[in-house]
Amino acid sequence: MTLPVLGVATNLINFDQISDWILEKNRDIEIQDFIVARQLDAMSDDVINGYKKRLENHSGRVGIHGPFINLDITAVDPEIGAVTTKRLLQGLDACEKLGATHMVVHSPFSAWLSLNELNMPDIKRQMFEAAQDILTPCLKRCDEIGCMMVLENIDDTNPMLRSDLVQSFKSDLFKLSIDTGHAQLSHANNNAPAVVDFIISAGELLGHVHLQDVDGYADRHWHPGEGIIPWAPVFNELSKIDADPRLILEPKDRYDQLPQCVNRLEEQGLAQ
Repeated sequence: MTLPVLGVATNLINFDQISDWILEKNRDIEIQDFIVARQLDAMSDDVINGYKKRLENHSGRVGIHGPFINLDITAVDPEIGAVTTKRLLQGLDACEKLGATHMVVHSPFSAWLSLNELNMPDIKRQMFEAAQDILTPCLKRCDEIGCMMVLENIDDTNPMLRSDLVQSFKSDLFKLSIDTGHAQLSHANNNAPAVVDFIISAGELLGHVHLQDVDGYADRHWHPGEGIIPWAPVFNELSKIDADPRLILEPKDRYDQLPQCVNRLEEQGLAQ
């Protein structure tokens, strides 16, 4: 069996630490320089051209993490929704300049909503209707530039809410993302399903995975194997679903140690 080749999320400051390792196997990369809105307003040609130069000989897939701070893709207030649309469209402008083919956006769902979905059904309906207004222009832009959006779990305890929202758009350019660390935190603290169940529930809608480990208390972004996530079952479930998600390591720091981390996963027969 051929082991999956892992990609990596990075910013330009850290890229050079691992550039040889990335290019050796043409690993997928996720550019994280455009998460904050002010970075989008001052979208620097230096950053764009810096990546283009470094990726001249790279044939892996490229994506970005879209903006998310203070944004809500299900904002019922139309003025807040308009700002969210504006910022996501700016993110897609960055995608076009970089030739990126995925953009990560954050889920709006929470433990509270999961507990009250039946108790207050109008809230879910209103959120889904707002999402149509906010995201439809973004998906139109995705179609123009050949990019997909992927919806990442944050505080989600019911993975089916994200699936329902994605499916409501009936678009091949809107898929699910799973952050393993976020899923584990919700499992440990809010009685959410285990990470493997997030994967099973996503199935063929899964387009992207953030691979990071945690201790069950905070969003550590440790390297796989440093926390409590059982990685063998995670990779086993990923191998069984009818999808080809981008598998992206998302470290907080210690980029130079990623090759050793992946070597350990390869020794276990999980990934390379």
